[in-house]
Order: sequence, then C-alpha cells, then structure tokens
Amino acid sequence: MSRAHIRITALLALTFVVGWSDDGFGPGARVLLDAHNAYPERGQWSTRLDDALATGLPLAIEQDLHWRVVPGGAPQSVVAHDDDALDGAPTLDAYFFARIRPIMERALAENRRDTWPLITLNLDFKDNTPAHLDAVWALLGVYEAWLTTAPRTATPAVSAPLRVGPLLVLTGSDTAQRRRFHDEVPVGATLRAFGAMAPVPVRGATKALRARRAMQMTSAQHIKATADNYARWVNFPWSVIEAGGQQTAGAWVPADSSRLHAFVRRAHAQGFWIRFYTLDGFTPAEDRGFTAAYNFGSRAAAAARWRAAVATGVDFVATDQYADFIALRR
Repeated sequence: MSRAHIRITALLALTFVVGWSDDGFGPGARVLLDAHNAYPERGQWSTRLDDALATGLPLAIEQDLHWRVVPGGAPQSVVAHDDDALDGAPTLDAYFFARIRPIMERALAENRRDTWPLITLNLDFKDNTPAHLDAVWALLGVYEAWLTTAPRTATPAVSAPLRVGPLLVLTGSDTAQRRRFHDEVPVGATLRAFGAMAPVPVRGATKALRARRAMQMTSAQHIKATADNYARWVNFPWSVIEAGGQQTAGAWVPADSSRLHAFVRRAHAQGFWIRFYTLDGFTPAEDRGFTAAYNFGSRAAAAARWRAAVATGVDFVATDQYADFIALRR
C-alpha cells in the first residue's frame, strides 16, 4: 500500500469517526446560492459550473439528469434540461464529479469541517427509470468518501444525525427515488443522498384554480410532515409566495414578506431545509439561456426577493444570476 493511499485511508476513516453534528449547516444555519441549471445546454453556456464555483464556497449546484440510451452503447446519466437535447450532453460523472474532485480532495486534506458541506448537489431527475436511479446510486458509491451521509436505521421516521462530508447530495420527492435511495438500502448501511418532502396535493380543474388554492393554503397546510431520515428538505416554486409566480408579481409588500417568513419558520420547525425556485430578473439583452417563467422582469425586482430570502433564512435560493445574488448577499 502506498503512502498516499495510507494517508487518504486515514482521512476517510476520520470522516466517519467524527463530525456527526449538523449544527453548522442544519435548517436555518446558512443561506446558500443554489446555482440553477449549472450545466451547458445544446452546446451553449459551457461556463455555468465554473461561474457558480467562482462565486465561492459553500454553495448549492443543481444538475438536471436524463437517462441516455444509445443503440449499441452503454446507457448513461447525462446532464441536460430537455429530453430532445441529449446528443452531446455530458455525463454527470465527467461534467460534475470530475470538476469538483480537486475541491473535495483539498477539503479532505485540510479537514476544516466548520465549512462543510462545501457543495450541496441538487439532483433534479427528469427520468426516474430504475436503471437510471441504480446507476446514480452506484456513482455516488464511487464518491462516498466525499459525502455527507447518515445510517439507514430501522426507524426511518426518526432523523439520524448526519456525518458531515464536503459534499451533500439532495434528490427529489419522487417515490421511486425514495425507494432506491432509502428503502432498498439495508438497515445499518449508509444513505448517500437525501430526498425532499412529497408536496401536498393542491386540487383544482385548472392551473389557475390550483394556483389560487395554493395561495389560500397556509404554510402549515403546505408543510404537514416532519423531516425523517431520508426526506430532509422542502422545495417550492415561488408561486406559493406571490400569486401567479414571477411573471405576475407586483411590488414586494409586507404581506409577501410575512408569508415568506411563515414558510421558512414552518420548514425549519419541522426539521427541513427549504428551497425556493427560481428567482431571476433580467432583460432580453441579459438573457443567458434563462427560463422566461422565472423572470421578475428586472434585476431590481429579483433583488427585492433575494434580500427577503436572505433576511428570512431561506436555506437554498435558486437563481440563474449567480454573481449578482452573491454580491447582494455580501
């Protein structure tokens, strides 16, 4: 066994012996940029991941995943927004994990746990094919030494303390994800990723009716559950705060602030991190492949929401305007 291998083995052993407390990064402990769609699209915007990392650590990074099946080739988990843009899309391993390897290895060597997790990886699965989930589970196993983990217990309703590592992986609320990333993990083994609370259904025959009813619901009605050993965060569109969401939002008023506070307080009281998506404000000239539905129309309008999110303690603030949000947060 080489000296380098011995040193790394010792560091990894240390990762699993100490660092059980999540006081420094638990719900309400810090407000992070959640770099929305930090990956290239159709050959464009190739610097997004680097742009996100350039804002500084810690931060969260979203990666949308599709299962690419090519005749005669091995299926792959690739990073892309749309299912018709998979040709040429990079794999999750090559695009994300290879890029953060130096950061993770340096973090393990320095062992400054007060700053961990340095990166929260938000996996947005666009395809929950069992083979896809199996492949990502196996990929996370390759990098398990980097991960923030918890033991799979026989009482999943109770949240076990997290073993902090420099990387935290979050997944969605889909039942197939919970089954693969939690239920199928043997008791006593390690959970490598943590899911979101299943959203409370909002009934209504039309999108407009559902949106109106969602605004009529209180934070306690939206967040009925408590965090468990797998589901440790909640994820909301901005339309639960302002009716109609970004494109119909008016001036930011005290009632909006009160509603945001209520959601954040409720999430934290129930043991959840809370994320809102996606808070952008850009003109046509400033558009860098952003999503129109998430646009407040101007940077000033978005900044008013960013300030409110920071002041309220939103754990993950999703935006495409990485540097602008960080400048304001400072």
